[in-house]
Amino acid sequence: MARVLLIGESWFVHSIHQKGFDSFTTSEYEEGGQEFVAALRGAGHEVSHMPAHRIESDFPRVADDLRALADVIVISDVGANSFQLSHATFARSVVEPDRIGMITDFVGAGGGVLMVGGYMTFAGIDGRARWADTTLAGLLPVTVRTRDDRVELPAGVEPKVVGAHAIVAELDATWPPLLGLNRVEAREGSKTLAVAGDDPLLVVGTAGAGRAAAFTSDLSPHWATPAFLAWDGYRPLFDRIVRWLSGELDD
Repeated sequence: MARVLLIGESWFVHSIHQKGFDSFTTSEYEEGGQEFVAALRGAGHEVSHMPAHRIESDFPRVADDLRALADVIVISDVGANSFQLSHATFARSVVEPDRIGMITDFVGAGGGVLMVGGYMTFAGIDGRARWADTTLAGLLPVTVRTRDDRVELPAGVEPKVVGAHAIVAELDATWPPLLGLNRVEAREGSKTLAVAGDDPLLVVGTAGAGRAAAFTSDLSPHWATPAFLAWDGYRPLFDRIVRWLSGELDD
């Protein structure tokens, strides 16, 4: 089984409470991806979670340390700036290791990477996720846009399997509904395994000596509906994606 590092899936919420003439603010911290982590651990994988705000302090600064930490890296709902703009670089102009470059090298040398959709992956809301302008974008099996790429589908769309592959073998031909995704285009030579409407949902491909995959919707709310999270194919789907990315599963 694989060692999986989930990066992202965390956020801070600042709220303004207006009560007549008076107002006050509250703040809270939240983490997502519990269903994903539980599914992979239930399938036997070793999963660690690096919340978005911990990237600066916890992400390895040496390539060998990254390889010692994970076989598969999952980037979910966290933008490129969180990797590229450390406090030292942003505030004091200090030269720092290129964390995205390290992930790119990790994959090129035989590692696996999965990018999962959200408001801060691929291009994201207002294009702020900014992954198209990184070295990792060239290894993904999809082309990332440079403008807001969200597709909101409040009426829901039921994904459909369109490609033969060990990842989707024996899964339902139609999956429970999703409420949105990031719009991408599959690269030439990649394999589109599932679509949501006319858009690629699950695309896989090789990247140097490694493997890369894109799942363009959420692995947890809000785009992932309760029905999708409770679907009996949820665990097999992400278990197989991880096993394929780690080289344990063939096409």
